[in-house]
Amino acid sequence: MKLDILAFGAHPDDVELGCGATIAKEVSLGKKVGIVDLTRGELGTRGSAEIRDLEAKKAATILGVEVRENLEFADGFFINDKKHQIEIIKMIRKYKPDVVLCNAIADRHIDHSKGSKLVSDACFLSGLLKIETSINGESQEHWRPKQVYHYIQWHNLKPDFVIDVTGFIEKKVDAILAYSSQFYDPKSNEPETPITSKNFLDSITYRSRDLGRIIGVEHAEGFTSERFVAVNNLDKLI
Repeated sequence: MKLDILAFGAHPDDVELGCGATIAKEVSLGKKVGIVDLTRGELGTRGSAEIRDLEAKKAATILGVEVRENLEFADGFFINDKKHQIEIIKMIRKYKPDVVLCNAIADRHIDHSKGSKLVSDACFLSGLLKIETSINGESQEHWRPKQVYHYIQWHNLKPDFVIDVTGFIEKKVDAILAYSSQFYDPKSNEPETPITSKNFLDSITYRSRDLGRIIGVEHAEGFTSERFVAVNNLDKLI
């Protein structure tokens, strides 16, 4: 299956938090989108890997993506080496995305910046002919995505571009709330974390609203790019 967009996240829920509205919008436009989680989030303070597996499936259904896979890297301890790069290369060659979305280039959680660089490096390596990979004994063709974009997470990084996601923020929030073990729940007796506060849950909307305000729309999501973002002509800009 060839996908138009493949989104990677170090943990289940990273993609939803970083670019859930963009994915929902692209799906509504007929794009084929997939998600690959690097870990099962097993070191998370709340919930468990098994619970998050179920939550990730529910979130994927809400967003309408074609496929979701988990590479089961070690949460907190995966590194950017050949072993991990090869597994990501296999995913890129399997789905042949034109665009890859991945973690923030710098963030509070160490897995986010690690995942960002790991996926970015694998996107380049995936285009090299002499790197051979196979899935189920079948050799894969080389493939390099046309673009690699990084969504924004905890830190308020300055975006290189923003996407108007007006009308899709509700679906993003619904997908995030599919992870009921992870976010604000006044009835929960589990330990508090930086993402379990009411303020954090509210920030999902007010941050997108603020980016929208800046570009003159209701809601927006921001991304950073590894190279110039080109347009065919000026009327493609908002």
